[in-house]
Amino acid sequence: MPKLYDYFGLVIMFYSNEHEPVHVHAKSQGREGRAEIILMDGQVMEVQFMLQPGRPPLQPAEQRYFEELVHAKADDIVRKWIDFFVLHKRITAEVLTRRVR
Repeated sequence: MPKLYDYFGLVIMFYSNEHEPVHVHAKSQGREGRAEIILMDGQVMEVQFMLQPGRPPLQPAEQRYFEELVHAKADDIVRKWIDFFVLHKRITAEVLTRRVR
């Protein structure tokens, strides 16, 4: 499970057996959310946030942090997806200690 970011108590990650569309998971104390990044011609067009089936949802503050991070880092997430799933490169997690608004 490649971890991308630690952000105010959230772990943002890919599962290592992922599939398209490009998406990330946010986990915190057994709760989980998911964000799909919709691309058109290689450009981020939209981000859709959803519940992860079978897992309790993120708390409201956690969901806000998750949305904030994914909107701010969407292009970077896509690059990391390509690096990991297409180019088979190792991903190094970033610990973010400041808000990314």
